[in-house]
Amino acid sequence: MSAPLPPTLKDVAALLPAFPASEVVVVGDFVADEYVYGETERISREAPVLIVRYESSELKAGGAGNAAQNLAALGVKVRALGVVGDDALGTALLDELEGGGIDVGALLRVKGRATEAKTRILAGGRSTRRQQMLRLDRAARDPLPAAVVRKLAAQVGRLGRGAGAVLASDYGSGVAGPEVIEALQRVHRAGVPVCVDSRYALVRFKGLTMVKPNEVELEAASGRSLSGPDGLGRAARALIRKVGCEVLLVTRGRHGMSVFRPGRPPVHLAAHGSLDAVDVTGAGDTVAAAFAAGLAAGGDAVAAARLANVAGALQVLKPGTATVSRAELDAELRRA
Repeated sequence: MSAPLPPTLKDVAALLPAFPASEVVVVGDFVADEYVYGETERISREAPVLIVRYESSELKAGGAGNAAQNLAALGVKVRALGVVGDDALGTALLDELEGGGIDVGALLRVKGRATEAKTRILAGGRSTRRQQMLRLDRAARDPLPAAVVRKLAAQVGRLGRGAGAVLASDYGSGVAGPEVIEALQRVHRAGVPVCVDSRYALVRFKGLTMVKPNEVELEAASGRSLSGPDGLGRAARALIRKVGCEVLLVTRGRHGMSVFRPGRPPVHLAAHGSLDAVDVTGAGDTVAAAFAAGLAAGGDAVAAARLANVAGALQVLKPGTATVSRAELDAELRRA
């Protein structure tokens, strides 16, 4: 008997009507992305630096917040689980998330802690496009209090078991520590898909449903070079053995993405649509969010990956941190 054909894009589009009834819990590092825009005027007399005249500013949800915003844009019910500080930026970040339709009731405000933030200053001459000149990062130096960690782990178990999927969005800021990872593993054993997008520590997330490295992260996490015959496959199989995941989703830029599963042939998906990306900022969050949404809606790994492949292709055609709406995704899936 021949192997079943992979789902077509029109087959994948059939998952979208289930999104509003699906719930995904996003646990991870919520970041305030602050953008300050201005016009360059002259060189300062105080130092050889440009003087920028302030024009405007805006705040967006970054890190796990961007993944949550992407899920909300797809029409999925989203619960955010993590920490913010008890400062003005924390309040602004909560307002931004809540304004996007995200349930922020489980986001913990930690007294005396600064909200993690990345402030980007973008400036240019009159009638020219603003370019990023400087990024100022703010992050707490101390680890989370033990009581906060215990509460986070308890909430992962409580909220995760009632969700269609859980997405761990780890940017290395300390939310996804050992206790939270153990809670994620228990949620997975209870039958809930748990997806992981970790920038620096993929190998810590063992025994879960999906992990999503790009090619550079795959090489680093597996300890295998991607060069040579079947380099990608060898590295993917090594990482699967190391973390014990059910699905390894490798994002490959202009080469699309690849789905690896133990004991099954890999599925390679060519990049969808135009290869001329405008801006890849936040593309990984969009891919992880769309994949988790596909699983929560009842799709299998390949269907979820096809969904994520198209969502990622649409997202990189937009400047800056951007999301893809369910309507946009539906129109593209039915057009293809």
